[in-house]
Amino acid sequence: MKEIFEWDRVLFNEMPVAFLLEVMLRSTVMFTFLLIALRITGKRGVKQLSIFEIVIIISLGSAAGDPMFYEDVGIIPALVVFSTVIALYRSVTWLTGKNTWFEKLIEGKTVCLIHNGRFSITEFAKESLAQDEFFSELRVKSIEHLGQVRNAYLEPSGEVSVFFFKDEDVKYGLPLLPELYNKKSKSISKDGYHACSFCGHTEEHQAGTAICPVCEKDEWVTAINNLRLA
Repeated sequence: MKEIFEWDRVLFNEMPVAFLLEVMLRSTVMFTFLLIALRITGKRGVKQLSIFEIVIIISLGSAAGDPMFYEDVGIIPALVVFSTVIALYRSVTWLTGKNTWFEKLIEGKTVCLIHNGRFSITEFAKESLAQDEFFSELRVKSIEHLGQVRNAYLEPSGEVSVFFFKDEDVKYGLPLLPELYNKKSKSISKDGYHACSFCGHTEEHQAGTAICPVCEKDEWVTAINNLRLA
């Protein structure tokens, strides 16, 4: 029968001291795996916290939780996990400050998603970000159409930074309001400015059909400028 405060069991759980090396290896492997997994999920999955911060929280939380509840998990191995994660944290932080390439690898980089009122299709396709979700982010910033937006960036934190055209430079653009955007169609019903519903390219068209010269899609929506239909 086990006794309370049997210190060899409490501290080491009857494991040999050499097992601590295995604990360090396990910690390193899991830390790296978490970092890669969260990096793959994309910026939006860890909005407001950097990927690196999420990894630290998960790693330390797991290390702290198990020895609190399970008697077969010794305190000393858990402390080794803490020490290893903190050492990895300091090492990665030092490397990100010294090496720009490593910093981009760990934290990601700022991506331009809208340029001159039009989607940067290549960059947008790389991000795990749905169009509806992105439209929602822009509407929260009181943006009614892409003609107002000079540039929009997806930051490493997952936040969207927006830079606007001056009032006199605002042009016709793809509407972001659902009641207008959902009227998109392959058939252009009347002459005027229309925006490609896929990339936001805007140009003047006559009634009929047309192919977007930028993305080669054929679905259009009536462009707006300050909520005035074209």
